[in-house]
Amino acid sequence: MRFHYAWNFTGNNNKNKQSAGLSGTTPAGHLGQGALIQDRVIREETMTGLFKTLATAVGLAAMLAAPSLANAADLPSNVRLVIGSKSTGGDTYQNSAIIAEALSKKLDINVKVDAVGVSEAFKALDRDSRGTTLMMFHDGAYMGNLYGVRGYDNIFEKYNVGATVSINPGNAYLVAKDSPFKSMEDVFAAAAAGQRIRVAIQAGGVSEIGLSAMKNAAKIMYPGAEENIVAVNTGSQADKNQLLFDRQADVINGSVQANEQFTQLPQDDQKAMRFIWVTAREKTIKQANPEGMGNTTSEELLGYTTPNVSVTMDGTNDFTFDKEFFFLFNKDMDPAIVETIDNALAEIYAEGKIQETQKNSFFIPNFLPSKEASAYLEGKSETIRKIISSISTN
Repeated sequence: MRFHYAWNFTGNNNKNKQSAGLSGTTPAGHLGQGALIQDRVIREETMTGLFKTLATAVGLAAMLAAPSLANAADLPSNVRLVIGSKSTGGDTYQNSAIIAEALSKKLDINVKVDAVGVSEAFKALDRDSRGTTLMMFHDGAYMGNLYGVRGYDNIFEKYNVGATVSINPGNAYLVAKDSPFKSMEDVFAAAAAGQRIRVAIQAGGVSEIGLSAMKNAAKIMYPGAEENIVAVNTGSQADKNQLLFDRQADVINGSVQANEQFTQLPQDDQKAMRFIWVTAREKTIKQANPEGMGNTTSEELLGYTTPNVSVTMDGTNDFTFDKEFFFLFNKDMDPAIVETIDNALAEIYAEGKIQETQKNSFFIPNFLPSKEASAYLEGKSETIRKIISSISTN
């Protein structure tokens, strides 16, 4: 049992007065029982104060050394960020690497991008609910399911859709520079006249959605013409390019990043191309750096977007499409981890440095926290589902 004492010292032990039920006097030259108790209590309280001071100092040092987010400990120290691509030079890897580096610095953890491809990425995410495996992909994650591609589940049911981080505004359609088709209007007119228009795509995703939009627009403007716009299914961008070089396709899906270089070639070069449609929204391209990509300025790219190019969606509104990148999480992962990632990204984007990095690679910053992003992307997928459904019988 511990007692607290209040001592009134006057310089003479004989005059000490006790306030907790003890009394007495001490002969000169000797320490009485009360003085001994007093001395012990003073020493005890002095040591207690010292320990408290040391504990406070240690706690303050730990707070200063820790990441700025209070719940950063919810994430494992090593995180594998799998992506739906096997390429380490494509836009999915580039976007993911930028985000991985930023999160690593913000949360003082190690986030490593692993380019395993779509099938293996989903499998890895399915196996790990601890938060040590996360996934990043783009709209192809849900489009594969909409197009009925094997291995693609409904991501809005099977997984938790996380934050969006950026847009690649470069999804585009091109023709050979010596092609008789100078615009999308020429393509639609030729299809209406009965000419077969071959469009090279990679089936079941972002590459195909533009073809679906073309067929839908042709059906609205010239009923029956959609049957003359046909897919030439192939693989990589290099494969699509080669079909155009060999004149085995009339139109190909490409990107500003991958194909702009070919648009700078002279018309008599077999590899020379021309943009006829960039699917991004006008306001998205306007956010890009003015210098655009390569030797094509943002102002020039706007000439290939709506309203300058019209691919109608319903007879009134034009179809536009931004290729957006976002996180996917295991359904059973601790929600606190999602919150930590959202909070970290919010701080990263508020600082403003990552936007410059993204724009330098011709990506448009586009952060939406998980709940908002999930609702937005699900609505976007429903719009695309309707377009696919409208031409599904063709």
